[in-house]
Amino acid sequence: MIGASGKWTIALAVLLLGGCATFSDDGGTGKVNAALSQRGITQQAPWIKNEADADRAADAVRKLLAQPLTAEHAVQIALLNNRGLQAAYAELGIAEAELVQAGRLRNPGFSFGRTHRADEVEYERAFIFDLMGLLTMPLRTQLERERFELVQGRMAADIIQVAADTRRAWISAIAAQQSAAYAEQVKGAAEAASELARRMVNAGNFSKLDQAREQAFYADATAQLARARQQSLAERERLTRLLGLWGNDIAFKLPERLPDLPPTLREMTDIERQAMQQRLDVQAAVGNAENIANSLGLTRATGYFSVLEAKYIRNSESGKPRQTGYEIELRLPIFDSGSAKLARAENAHRQAVNRAADLAIRARSEVREAYGAWRTSYDLARHYRDEVVPLRARISEETLLRYNGMLMSVFELLAESRQQVSAVINAIEAQRDFWLADTTLQFTINGKSPGAIAASGGSLRATAPAAEAGH
Repeated sequence: MIGASGKWTIALAVLLLGGCATFSDDGGTGKVNAALSQRGITQQAPWIKNEADADRAADAVRKLLAQPLTAEHAVQIALLNNRGLQAAYAELGIAEAELVQAGRLRNPGFSFGRTHRADEVEYERAFIFDLMGLLTMPLRTQLERERFELVQGRMAADIIQVAADTRRAWISAIAAQQSAAYAEQVKGAAEAASELARRMVNAGNFSKLDQAREQAFYADATAQLARARQQSLAERERLTRLLGLWGNDIAFKLPERLPDLPPTLREMTDIERQAMQQRLDVQAAVGNAENIANSLGLTRATGYFSVLEAKYIRNSESGKPRQTGYEIELRLPIFDSGSAKLARAENAHRQAVNRAADLAIRARSEVREAYGAWRTSYDLARHYRDEVVPLRARISEETLLRYNGMLMSVFELLAESRQQVSAVINAIEAQRDFWLADTTLQFTINGKSPGAIAASGGSLRATAPAAEAGH
């Protein structure tokens, strides 16, 4: 037969074993990668925890840099090298540790006392167990699980942010590189015209006013080239920073030109619904409101009694039978009835609900605006590609024919050449604007608004003291 003390011991052992939560094998990154895959991010964003992981990442970066850098490769390098993402992964690990801790009971206590009176000796023994922690453990665990999932969502949003920023920087760097190359052509044409004008003035075949105009254009073209080169350098350095490169690795090679426009635009219907379903900041705001609502329930349940402990007692005294029993310790809400804690939790819940509603409204507006910019930029880029640039090319051909027929001066030919190059530069900028708008649209549907995650994340642990009442 098992005595009363044996039953207590067995019951406590079962409870303690049942309360021991463990860490996941992947640290929660599996769900993050699944969210990224659903949103079109196929590149890997590994959690670098040791030297071996760092060496593998460095080898992958070196292989990607050995060839002209595509947009996909640029994103992959950025995800491998970004230290901010590694800091976010550490936050993911902290959140999982909180989840594991919530699933474990507070360690039991043991007290021992020895007193004596003359020849009599009295021993007091007590085994203390956190009964409130046991009763609230399922809810506390659920709250921390929800918070862990919110951190996973923020992690995925951060990765999408880095990918979008890198893609934008890659597009801008190539466009600036192209514009600088065409600015070089304009400067060369202006230099040739200025030199020709000088020689013709010396020969008495050209006015000084016309020469001054050609020299002014050459001076302006020189300044434009300097600005274009500086812009190209600045955009390349911005991309370099996002890629996390330094030393010899900064000599990476970019493609010579931007990708061609797609033949047709895909139809995108009901984009507002897509944004509501896929935007990670909207999901985080809604999840945060639900988490705080659940935490509010725990606050209400523990508002009056925050401490509830059970003690198993076993005392012995010289010459007397052994004394056994139990005690229940309960804090009385005399000075603190929990009303302030409850009011704080209720207001935190109202705050989270209103933030989620506000974010949903802004998300709908942002996706409509991004879609409009996407369609307009495509139409403009296609207009330059199909209308403006071909028209300028035909004008240039006709001008050359007239020049060969001695019906037009060389300066008119050079002026038309400058106009054609200007049209090409405008076409490059329109093409750049389309690809930037395309990236922004995808990010607006799948990612987050600037500051949205920070706004909702600030109240993730708004009721943390209530959630941790049992610890």
